[in-house]
Amino acid sequence: MRNRWTRRSLVVLVLTFFIVVFVDFQLRTSSFTKSSVAHRPSAGARHGSIGQVPSAHSSAHNSSSSINGGGGESKLSENNGGESVAERVHATQPKLRLDDIYVAVKTTARFHKTRLALLLDTWISRTKAHTFIFTDKEDEELSSKGYNMVVTGCQSDHSQQALSCKMSVEYDGFMASNKRWFCHVDDDNYVNPEGLLSLLSTFPQEGDIYVGKPSLDKPITAHELLDGNKTVNVRFWFATGGAGFCLSRRLAEKMSPWASGPHFERTSARIRLPDDCTVGFIVEKMLGVAMVHCPLFHSHLENLLLISQRSLPQQVTLSYGMFENKMNSIEVKGSFSKEEDPSRFKTVHCILYPATSWCPPVT
Repeated sequence: MRNRWTRRSLVVLVLTFFIVVFVDFQLRTSSFTKSSVAHRPSAGARHGSIGQVPSAHSSAHNSSSSINGGGGESKLSENNGGESVAERVHATQPKLRLDDIYVAVKTTARFHKTRLALLLDTWISRTKAHTFIFTDKEDEELSSKGYNMVVTGCQSDHSQQALSCKMSVEYDGFMASNKRWFCHVDDDNYVNPEGLLSLLSTFPQEGDIYVGKPSLDKPITAHELLDGNKTVNVRFWFATGGAGFCLSRRLAEKMSPWASGPHFERTSARIRLPDDCTVGFIVEKMLGVAMVHCPLFHSHLENLLLISQRSLPQQVTLSYGMFENKMNSIEVKGSFSKEEDPSRFKTVHCILYPATSWCPPVT
């Protein structure tokens, strides 16, 4: 009898032991799984950049962005887990399209047959519907061909007043449109439409974005005119109009008190600097938004020979012109000689869009 009781007790103990081990194993497994999920980096915690362009997500939080004195690039702000507000907003926005971008080209009547004609044959042929040409004289021939010609009524010279007048008309034209981005270029700029779209698509579409390339290696110092004929020194970055720059819709709307109607020219007179400097002053000093410095915009004030042919699809703007008494243009090989194509814009266009009707066949 005693032996039978002992055997039963032993069986019960063994079963109890296995039950305890099994329950403990289940609890440990569940705890490990939850811990793994909790510490796995979320999609919002990752960030990247395009080329040397600062992260678009950091640009959306301009209050936590800064510009350093050397390269002037916005610093990244860490996202400590979870999806950022900028990413959630970005996810709800429709995908950016080329016709969402309002491209403003500043020119003058004496360049319609030369500089402007070159642009019409090349990149504007691909962006005609949403490219707006701001000039000082009516051109019935161009208007009859369906180009968006805007006669500014501004003086045709290169003075501060004339340049600011033209930029004011460009800004108001964009604000009256339903476009999501405003991009300004000059008539000596080649715009790579796909490169431009690719760049702007990296930014939060509801962010405060001012992107371009400075012509200086440090912020400009201006003398802001105050009441009582007093002045104060102000320092800020600005994107040179000679390379082109872009503004998001939300930021452009915030600029209105200093940029709409007659306000832009008044703001320009306040710092006694031209149009592109005035844009930088409004954005950085009046609104406290840091400019995004982007190396994909180019003016003729830099050495264009340094741009490689292989990098062309990524570039946003190119230029050409005389610099230090020499012709300054990108060095590319193609079917057009330098005599036939001194700006190299036709050659660039045929490299990017070889199916263009007037491009020589690729051999």
